Parts: sequence; C-alpha cells; structure tokens
Amino acid sequence: MKKFIFFIFLSFFIIGCTHHTPYTNRSQLMLVSEDEEIAMGEKSYKEFLQKAKISKDIKDTKRIEAIVKRIAKAANRPKYKWEVHLIEDPQVNAWCMPGGKIVVYTGLLKVAKNDDQLATVISHEVAHALARHGAERISQAEVAALIRQIGLIAVATKAPQYTGTFDMAYGYTTALGVMLPYSRTHEYEADEIGIYLMDKAGYNIHEAVKFWENMKKVSAGKAPPEFVSTHPSDEHRIEKIKEIIKKIEARKKKNHAK
Repeated sequence: MKKFIFFIFLSFFIIGCTHHTPYTNRSQLMLVSEDEEIAMGEKSYKEFLQKAKISKDIKDTKRIEAIVKRIAKAANRPKYKWEVHLIEDPQVNAWCMPGGKIVVYTGLLKVAKNDDQLATVISHEVAHALARHGAERISQAEVAALIRQIGLIAVATKAPQYTGTFDMAYGYTTALGVMLPYSRTHEYEADEIGIYLMDKAGYNIHEAVKFWENMKKVSAGKAPPEFVSTHPSDEHRIEKIKEIIKKIEARKKKNHAK
C-alpha cells in the first residue's frame, strides 16, 4: 500500500512539472526553473571565457554578431541577454548556454560556406536553449537516480546478493535505452526548431541541408555507431531536415492560397 501511495505521489509530482517545447510542443519533465538554468548558464559562460582565446578578427566577429541578432529577434525571449564570442579553435562547433550566451569556434567557418549555413548551426544551438534541453537532461537524471535508489533498496531487501548486478544492469540499460535516445531526440528537435527560427529570421532553410552534407564529408568514417552516440547520423539528420523543410513550404503554400 505504501509503495502504491508513493508512486501515485511521484506521478502527480512529475505531471505537475511537465512543460512543452516551442514549435514542436513536446511534453517534457522539468525540475529546474528557467531562472536557475539561466544563472547556471551565465556562470559557466564567464568561466569558459576566462580561459578561451577570443578571436581578434573584427570582420568575422561582426558577421557572427549580425546572424545572432537576427536569430535572437526570431527567438523572442525577453529574459535572455544575448551575447556571442568567436573563439580561436579548430573545432567545427558552436554552442548556446541558457540565457542566450553563445560561442562559435573559428573551425566552423571553414565548413559553413555562407551566412545561411552559419545560421543553421547557430539556430540549432539556440534551439537547444529555447527547448531547455539541458534542464530536461538534469531532470531526467534526477528521476533516474531516484528510481535506481528505490530499485536498490527493493533488491537489497529481498535478494541482497544481486544488488551489484542490478546496479550495473540498470546503469547500462538507462544509458543505451533512455538517455542516449533522449539525446538524439534533443538533436532532432533542435534541428527542427532551428529550421523554424532560420525561416522566421529570413535565412534560406535549404542551406541547412547543404551544411550537413558538408559535415558528412568532414566526419566521414569518424562518427561512432548511432546507437551508442548522443547525435544522430548525418544521413538521418539530413533526411529529417528535408522533411521539416517540406512541411514548412507546404504550410506557406497553404497560407498563400487562402
């Protein structure tokens, strides 16, 4: 009876902490407030900048700032204090902290051939922040840890000799069965939200496909198997992006016909 009451309480608690992502409207568990998330993002950003090598290339910096300005306007998040730095680093990467703190690595400029392709990546990273994927992962980890503790107590009570086996099996199945697929869900979702942001900001969304085709060439043979990766394969990503573009164009055509 006590277990039943506990799970009823847990269910109501989780339902009460459910939020929805922008554009995709996916339900998500959220145990971290947006203000807490933004504060963590600002702290991490300041710590990162203290060690990073900020680019002195004024032309490229202004170019990145202009793209961020357009995407930020499309994102329309009053709580966010947008900021971007171009970092001297060969990584083909960029990221956005909660609260709108963005980093773009100079290595990305060699793969993104134009502003639309740069907007593809920046919009994708901003989408992660808008969808609060970081806070969602923290929330998922907290719930997983709670369930693990309940399981360990139950096993220790009835079959203590299997406690170690349960712990190892739970960790493995949670990683491959829950956390990694959720990471790929976040990546696909950030792609979708990012394409909507690009479109709203006036960028050519077809360049998103070309950017990921460039990435496919760069990462050929280097990416791990998708089932053990937090990111989807380039092929699957390109397929999904093409579907999103078709959906956006069909909606525009329908609206134009009215």
